[in-house]
Amino acid sequence: MGILDTVKALALAREKELDLVEVAPEGVPPVCRILNYGKFKYALRKKEKEAAKKQRVIKVKELKMRPKIDEHDYQTKLRMAWSFFDHGDKVKVTLQFRGREMSHKGLGHQLMERIVEDMSEVADLEAPPKDEGMQIVAVFNAKPMSQQKAAAKETTSDKEEENV
Repeated sequence: MGILDTVKALALAREKELDLVEVAPEGVPPVCRILNYGKFKYALRKKEKEAAKKQRVIKVKELKMRPKIDEHDYQTKLRMAWSFFDHGDKVKVTLQFRGREMSHKGLGHQLMERIVEDMSEVADLEAPPKDEGMQIVAVFNAKPMSQQKAAAKETTSDKEEENV
């Protein structure tokens, strides 16, 4: 319809029994449309709901360990971390020290290095291990699936070469 005076645009909208809706207020001149406002709001809400369905909220899951963790418990925690990565979540690994364990922080750092190495196939290190008082904390983020599959193929081919 082109550029119209506000009064003329309102008269046109009333004549058609519709509403004059400002669509782009930042435009020069502001852009308005003559339409049914109720239907317009409904369409906007529907678009927002569709956009919300497609979004994925990334959660940070936390795994807590102690420096004297047993091998089976360690493997269980590692499997839990991998399942979190499969769901697209980040994993925060917390290594907690109690009492006299603080004097053996070296053991904790060795365990954290092992964790980083074991998770390197399926996850990237987002925040490197750092001491925070009586604990060591590291944050991991899942690698894209294509990188995970490539890493899995490399490890299986390495194991096959060792067996030959």
